[in-house]
Amino acid sequence: MREFIVEADGGSRGNPGPAGYGAVVSDAATGETLREAAEYLGVVTNNVAEYSGLLAGLRAARELDPEATVHVRMDSKLVVEQMSGRWKIKHPGIKPLAAEAVRVFPPGRVTYEWIPREQNKHADRLANEAMDAGARGEAWDASDSRAALDTPGTRPVTPELLEPSGPSERSGPPADAAAGAARARAAEAAAGVADAGGAGADAGNASVGNAPAGKAAADVRAAQAVAAPGTETAAARGPAPAATPSSGWAPADMGPPATFVLLRHGETPLTPQKRFSGSGGSDPSLSDIGREQAEKTAAHLARRGTVQAIVASPLARTRETAGVIAARLGLDVTVDDGLRETDFGAWEGLTFAEVRERHPDDLNAWLSSPDAEPTGGGESFAATANRVAAARDRLTAAHAGRTVLLVTHVTPIKTFVRLALGAPPEALFRMELSAASLSAVAYYADGNASVRLFNETSHLR
Repeated sequence: MREFIVEADGGSRGNPGPAGYGAVVSDAATGETLREAAEYLGVVTNNVAEYSGLLAGLRAARELDPEATVHVRMDSKLVVEQMSGRWKIKHPGIKPLAAEAVRVFPPGRVTYEWIPREQNKHADRLANEAMDAGARGEAWDASDSRAALDTPGTRPVTPELLEPSGPSERSGPPADAAAGAARARAAEAAAGVADAGGAGADAGNASVGNAPAGKAAADVRAAQAVAAPGTETAAARGPAPAATPSSGWAPADMGPPATFVLLRHGETPLTPQKRFSGSGGSDPSLSDIGREQAEKTAAHLARRGTVQAIVASPLARTRETAGVIAARLGLDVTVDDGLRETDFGAWEGLTFAEVRERHPDDLNAWLSSPDAEPTGGGESFAATANRVAAARDRLTAAHAGRTVLLVTHVTPIKTFVRLALGAPPEALFRMELSAASLSAVAYYADGNASVRLFNETSHLR
């Protein structure tokens, strides 16, 4: 009876983030490499990638000889201990992968051994090659891997949108050093205007980065999805935090999250004029610049290849932006009314300065309280938060474990971010979003969330 050695690994640049696995099957007697496998997985967690690598290695071994015995060597203590039966598998996202791995060979024909990371370099390299290929919008090619065997040094990592600024966990800094990468900076701002070209003429800017590397640091969430007590309902404040169980060596994997890539629509004629443009105004279409931004965003997302569904606000500018992207990605567009912009009442079409001149008392009240409505029966930010939170919960349930592009507006995007960070309502006035800018929020099974704000449009120009 033949005996194979399977070495497998997986990595996620962001945990969750762009991920891939690598697996190697070798002859136990001769050490000869018989089969290599690697694949880019899109946005998943480290543990999902590691289990995917294990499954690929076992399947490759079975294709070579279904009667063989297999000895698996991995540097993931979690996978080894769980598959050996010494640790329970509790997370629902891991159970199906583990169950499938058990079925590849009959019981008793597979054994497991933990090895240090430095002894798992072959599978580690394949996983990184797959992630690099995915970042380029390509499939992993085994010929590239064979060529790399004769090439000293490390294969380059290509940073892309929706990928943390750091490298893979396998080549990145230690977890304790990377944990400090999640930090927030908030600049003082006078006031924010929704779809009036960002945050209004007097507004500042806020940005949040979250690019930890390594298993331990990656599970230190950018924030918990719990808002401070205030005027919003419980739904608008977000789900309560839940304790994250630990196996004693690393934080527990929460499985693939529902990841919302938040895209502000492209420019309209009102955007550069910084005019209020909500759901109660003229409903403008994209300008020529806005359509160009949509096309370039579509090309960028096509290169990433991670978006699995598209949901848009019902307003014309978002549906038009979403339609351009959907045509490029080969996806349909679903419309959700919860993603529409705030109704700014009598302020629609006015600049911030014009509103201050015509309705100073109403504006001051609006800037002071999330319950205040714009003049003429507009929608308060508290009401918008309730509506967005309901949409968030609805879409999270419908797209668990998937990456979904939400094409929406300034206030909904700020609200998604604010609720995920647990920030107070006044945080809305301290964020600015450029037209066609991208951000991302990932929602985990334990009720926690992590936020990445890119807010960069330089790639669209």
